[in-house]
Amino acid sequence: MSEKWPQRAQAELQFNVAQLLKEVTGGTRNYEISAPIMGEFDEETVVVAPLEGHVKFLRTGPNVLVSGFLHTSFEKTCGRCLITYTTPVEIELEEEFYPLIDINTGNPVLQPEGSDSANQIDAQNILSLAEVVRQELIVENDSVLYCQPDCKGLCPICGQDRNVGTCDCQDDQIDARWAGLLAQRGQGD
Repeated sequence: MSEKWPQRAQAELQFNVAQLLKEVTGGTRNYEISAPIMGEFDEETVVVAPLEGHVKFLRTGPNVLVSGFLHTSFEKTCGRCLITYTTPVEIELEEEFYPLIDINTGNPVLQPEGSDSANQIDAQNILSLAEVVRQELIVENDSVLYCQPDCKGLCPICGQDRNVGTCDCQDDQIDARWAGLLAQRGQGD
C-alpha cells in the first residue's frame, strides 16, 4: 500500500458522523472494523490479514475523539537472517477529529492550530480513519525488524543461518579493513 489505500479499504474506514455531531457532548458510537487492506505495504512488508478491531467515537464539544484497538498481520523479511516471517501487528488509536463545517449552521469551523489534515471531518461530515491508521501501521512496521528478538542472523563468512545450525567458520577472523586500527590498539597496551 503506497500513499493511497485500495478504494474498498478506504470505504471501510469512513464514517458519517453527522448525527453524532448533532448530539450533546458525551454522545458515543461503537464500530467493529474489518477492512480488507491486504497487499504490499512497503518494499519489504506485505499485509496478510484484514485490519480488524473495535473503535469508539465520543463527542467532545465540537470534536470527536476516536479510541480503539486494531490488529492485522505483516509478512516481512528478517533484517538479520533474511527469512520471510509473519508477525501480528496491533495498534491503539486515540485521535481527536475536527469538523470543517458546523453541523448546525453550515459555517466553516476554525481549525485548531497545528491540527493535521488527516484528523479533519470533511464538509459532508465524513470521518476517515484511513490516514491515521496508515500512519500508525507505519510506526508499528518500523518497530518489528527481526523474526525473533534473539535472531542470530547469518554467518558473514559462509552465509549459514545461525538459527538453524552452526558452521565451521572462525568468528575471530579479522576484516582486513580493520587490521591497521587493531595494530594501533595493540601498541597502546
